[in-house]
Amino acid sequence: MTMVETRDGTHLFAKAWGQGRPVVLIHGWPLSSDSWDPVANRLADAGFQAISYDRRGFGRSSQPSGGYHYDTFADDLADVMAHFGASRDVALVGFSMGGGEVARYMSRHQGKGVSQVALISSVVPYMPKTSDNPEGVPLEVFDEIEKGLLGDRAHFLAGFFKQFFGVGLLEKPVSQEVLDNAVHVAMRAGLRPTLQAARAFATTDFRGDLPSIHVPTLIVHGTADKTVPIAATAHEVARRLPRAVLVEYDGEPHGVFATQHRRLSNDLIAFLEGSGIVLNEGPTRQELIDDATANMVVAPSL
Repeated sequence: MTMVETRDGTHLFAKAWGQGRPVVLIHGWPLSSDSWDPVANRLADAGFQAISYDRRGFGRSSQPSGGYHYDTFADDLADVMAHFGASRDVALVGFSMGGGEVARYMSRHQGKGVSQVALISSVVPYMPKTSDNPEGVPLEVFDEIEKGLLGDRAHFLAGFFKQFFGVGLLEKPVSQEVLDNAVHVAMRAGLRPTLQAARAFATTDFRGDLPSIHVPTLIVHGTADKTVPIAATAHEVARRLPRAVLVEYDGEPHGVFATQHRRLSNDLIAFLEGSGIVLNEGPTRQELIDDATANMVVAPSL
């Protein structure tokens, strides 16, 4: 077991599997680095060093009172990279709120050492529904998350993970045991970190960070993601980043690291090796630009 001490004295649980080019895997809310294990194992077998860590307040990391905002999260990422000597030709892979760490690291730390980026079911660039982000999530949804966490956290999380993994009356892409384990892992996080991290991903605007992502970028997102809608996130990033490739997983929910871990592993390895991404690429960047332009509201002339 490795504990990384960050610049503010917080201790983060981390692990590194395999030897070779470093690939840093950043988990989503409210889970831990273990959610990446099937993918990390494949990366290690493919000749990469798969580095993953528990975000402060989650998993086996310490639970300080503060620091649950993206500037600190990005600094924590930098400290993990430094601990493992990941200083050049690094790939950053962020799932869900972990995409925010990637974006903020690229702007706050000038993308030091990073040569590729992957955003998986990511919250980037901006989650709330506003006049300039009409495809986003209504603010009331985030209020309900906080209310549920403060009321009966275990009960709320049990329902949350059904949507997260796309479980319904007829559709069961993951087992009951996967759902139960997700609740168990989430309950190991502190309530205060869980609440404050949720506020961070619900309110942080990463649109200003996107120009700093100047390296080849893979975007993977499920078209049926009800937790982080694809139109406000993946489509918007693909439209704004000239060096991005968007791969849509048709009919898949948010938690593709579990529902499609084999395909996700294959797509990541293909991207990292530069051998190309196959199967079901999403709309092209130009198509997204054309679509956004067609839907613009033009003010009438006076």
